Amino acid sequence: MNKFLKSLFLITSTLSVVETSAVSADERLETTPTKYIEADGVKFSYRSMGLKSGTPLVFLQHFTGTMDSWDPAVVNAIAKSRPVVVFNNRGVGATNGGVADNIEQMTTDAYAFIQALGYKQVDLLGFSMGGFIAQELAAQHPELVHKVILAGTTYQGGGNNLMKVLGEAFSRENAPDPRDYLFFSQTDAGKKAGGEFLSRVYARTKDRDPESDKAIANAHGKALIVWTSTPDTEYKTLKSIQQQVLVVTGSNDTMLNTEGSITLYKQLKNAQLVLYPDSNHGSIFQYHNSFVNTANYFLSH
Repeated sequence: MNKFLKSLFLITSTLSVVETSAVSADERLETTPTKYIEADGVKFSYRSMGLKSGTPLVFLQHFTGTMDSWDPAVVNAIAKSRPVVVFNNRGVGATNGGVADNIEQMTTDAYAFIQALGYKQVDLLGFSMGGFIAQELAAQHPELVHKVILAGTTYQGGGNNLMKVLGEAFSRENAPDPRDYLFFSQTDAGKKAGGEFLSRVYARTKDRDPESDKAIANAHGKALIVWTSTPDTEYKTLKSIQQQVLVVTGSNDTMLNTEGSITLYKQLKNAQLVLYPDSNHGSIFQYHNSFVNTANYFLSH
């Protein structure tokens, strides 16, 4: 992981929710089998778990992330009360095809994947770059998208500090994984949460996704930078989203500024905003218990 990410840099308030069912051992993110489904000539890799009824929650992943980049503490806990699906988009992880270098194509591919699964309606959780795709899906396909959670993300034209924070992360000596810096605050509490997060995401030892390579990093970097640098001065996409939206971010998101999430909240017609204290880009992982309870309440009401 560390070797790949170094090359990447070189190239570019919570309500309790009653749990309705336990997730069995073979339906945990760490152990559930990888499945495959074909759509538009792409063989998508995915994992599904949780309840067999209810509106599925589809997870949309961050820049260069795979299914194994998700935090089991979030995925498994949400799966106790609803169906959940994590997947790799075109060219990422165990999904074949050439990786897309723009958000439009990523959105088209995500839509094709969801359609192939046969779902008539889904909820979305878009983290970071996945939040861009979630916004586009919600705006373009209101009949499909029920509710949306936007975590650690921003609006089109909201700007990014990708190269700056990557540079800071790699300037440290003996850093085992830059996500402990990119996703978490550098206070004692933040560093502790970062270490715990990394132990969870590496818990899966068999059938892990291959790490993202230079081609994926280049394509995702281009997509992220172009989308966040292309102004939507009238907020047309956001004003097209009529669904209920939960916006979640950290008090100091250094990659996609916290102010971008506040703008999402202000410009979306039907949004709620959660700001977690002493937290960075990965606030939903640092405060995973609180986030899961909030997300479950939001999705259920």
